[in-house]
Amino acid sequence: MANTITLKATDGSTVQFVDEVIGSGAMKDVYFSPDKSYVVGFFRTPQDANAKDRLHNITGIYRDKIFNQPGGDYWDKLFCWPTKLVEWEGKLGVVVPAYQKHFFFEGGKFKGKEKIGKWFASAKLRNRFVEHEFKGTWLTHFHMLIQIARAVKRLHAAGLAHSDLSYNNVLVDPKTGTACVIDCDGLVVPGKYPPDVVGTPDFIAPEVLATRSLKICDPNKKLPSIQTDRHALAVMIYMYLLYRHPLRGGKVNDLDPAKDEELSMGSKALFIEHPYDTSNRPKIANMAPSELPQGDVEKLPYSICGPYLKQLFNKAFIDGLHNPALRPTADEWLTALVKTTDLMQPCQNPNCEAKWFVFDNTTKPRCPFCGTEYHGQLPVLNLYYSPKPGVFKPENYRLMVYHHQSLYMWHVNRFIFPNEKLTAEEKRPVGDFHFHNGKWILINRRLPNLWDKDTDKKIEIGQAVELTEGKKILLGKNDGDRLIVVQLVNN
Repeated sequence: MANTITLKATDGSTVQFVDEVIGSGAMKDVYFSPDKSYVVGFFRTPQDANAKDRLHNITGIYRDKIFNQPGGDYWDKLFCWPTKLVEWEGKLGVVVPAYQKHFFFEGGKFKGKEKIGKWFASAKLRNRFVEHEFKGTWLTHFHMLIQIARAVKRLHAAGLAHSDLSYNNVLVDPKTGTACVIDCDGLVVPGKYPPDVVGTPDFIAPEVLATRSLKICDPNKKLPSIQTDRHALAVMIYMYLLYRHPLRGGKVNDLDPAKDEELSMGSKALFIEHPYDTSNRPKIANMAPSELPQGDVEKLPYSICGPYLKQLFNKAFIDGLHNPALRPTADEWLTALVKTTDLMQPCQNPNCEAKWFVFDNTTKPRCPFCGTEYHGQLPVLNLYYSPKPGVFKPENYRLMVYHHQSLYMWHVNRFIFPNEKLTAEEKRPVGDFHFHNGKWILINRRLPNLWDKDTDKKIEIGQAVELTEGKKILLGKNDGDRLIVVQLVNN
């Protein structure tokens, strides 16, 4: 039986761990606490004064900035953030909460292993090794990515960069649509704490790879930063939705494999779905069966992710690939992901693995994953905002309707956004949609000023309004409340 070691943390609190290594990473050996509620990771090599100062601030003022603010509890589930520092036998250690149970495989060939993101971001790994019960749906992947984007946005708002954002440092659970950013003890503070690592292959920004050989003191050398985090976030979003890498195509930039890798991911990086330069299109003939159909950009192009994400992928992998200042922010990704979930439709094929798809604004919508066409009437709600009383303008925002779908306050009012600041009241549905007796209806559950503008009649709480072609429904009379115009797609 291993001994239990008791230490005093630098904040004066007591820390215990069982003297038995449960895992080792590149820099640390990790030990469980007796109740397994937290772990202690000890650096194998001595940390210099700068590293110690960084860790003191990560467990101190930076932690306070994020977790000890109103609504700070929300972030406990999105970050596995170091809480304390300890020293033992001359080694510095960090105390970190243990991972939540749903981030471990509950069964199958990987039972007990961590659900690191690479298992779910690669077609080959997903198709060969991950059992169906752990894959989730396409919609739960969106929910997962919303949490990742939200976490990265919060980091950047605090002036911090992760520096090694990748599918290895984000735990995901597609079953529940949840995610958690880990390895937060190497955060970068631009101008104060330089990065410990340049990143993980596949996620290192092109400018970092292109200048890797330069000396650290060279002003032209590019190091991990908020801008390189933005590149890594874009790559992650692309991979979790399309299960392929946005830059790994068929183009060979050098016959030497190492040099080719450096160029293809660095100075010569080219988006595999670039609309004009097709020289890096993936070669289907060279793919293993397990890489298909996801590897086929003709069959499953990035446009299946919808217009909001397609626009940001263009910004990330065309405009901003070699111009970091043009890369989308985490906030832009978050907004696009949320708006895209409002375009989602359940696939009518019960055997479809994806289960959901993004409405493509055609008169004959079909699931791109299984090819099943949507049959029946499909309501599309076009949202309008009011820049001044009595005037409504289109907002480039749509809400797709499906049976039992809910309407929320962030649909009602343009000044409310689904984030960590939502009140309990704002999280409750205010209405719901149903296909009833061959008609689509909206039932008002909680809106005090819901109006049928065509009849100029108030829809009382508990009453329903039928969704017909061109129907105009005012969702409220407060500043920011929207107008809905119904569009019916018949197929």
